[in-house]
Amino acid sequence: MDVKRIIHRYTAAAYHPEKKQDRIVRETPLTMMVNGEEFATLVCSPIDLEELVIGFLASEGLIRSMEEIRGLTLDRDKGYAYVELSHPPSRTAAAHSKRIVGSCCGKSRQFYFQSDARTAKTVMSRLQVTPAQCIRLIRKLQQASEAFHQTGGVHNAALCTPDQLLISYTDIGRHNTLDRIYGHCLQHRISLSDKLITFSGRVSSEVLLKTAKIGIGILLSKSAPTDLALDLAEDLGITVCGFIRGEKMNVYTHGERIVFSQQ
Repeated sequence: MDVKRIIHRYTAAAYHPEKKQDRIVRETPLTMMVNGEEFATLVCSPIDLEELVIGFLASEGLIRSMEEIRGLTLDRDKGYAYVELSHPPSRTAAAHSKRIVGSCCGKSRQFYFQSDARTAKTVMSRLQVTPAQCIRLIRKLQQASEAFHQTGGVHNAALCTPDQLLISYTDIGRHNTLDRIYGHCLQHRISLSDKLITFSGRVSSEVLLKTAKIGIGILLSKSAPTDLALDLAEDLGITVCGFIRGEKMNVYTHGERIVFSQQ
């Protein structure tokens, strides 16, 4: 997850920089070959790669269940994932071929609205939580990330019930953490009707769409949302809560799932 490097640390109180060893988060490319054809290259953290591949393929609409995957082989040294599907990729999926999906979560990340419209679904979750539960879950997410405390260079996301974190993933790209959650849920056939997601990063439109594709109705973050993300959340029935810090939080959309009277 990280490597050690010698750095020179400057402080205003010192006349000379201090030479010391520091932990640096690792970043690696992973190219997916689907039925012998290059599909996409992710830039990611080199951990939990099987979950990442499965979740990404599901998010992009290539698969809906594990039964559609005949084989998945990882070549970690060369940075390749070889996937054999029971069906050829659709023409829509083929349009993604050879694109690069970056870890910066910005301009290198491409939108494909036709694919999103086909795979993002309106969420009908009846799950409700209290503000106190939201605050506790975000606090648990922050406490669970050893990699963030050591490097400061990763994002975190977790699948939760209202009272506990069930699984959590860490990556240099915030979207990769959600793909890993999706992959884990498909692998283990996890029911999502009573689950929510906690998230460390900014809630962008892409993050919101991935949450909808997984089928989660409540998304909690310690950071801010974008206006497009909130427009999508309104349309897709997702509750977005942000700036969950200390004892405060903002409820942006579908506030009916946040119950203030049961604290």
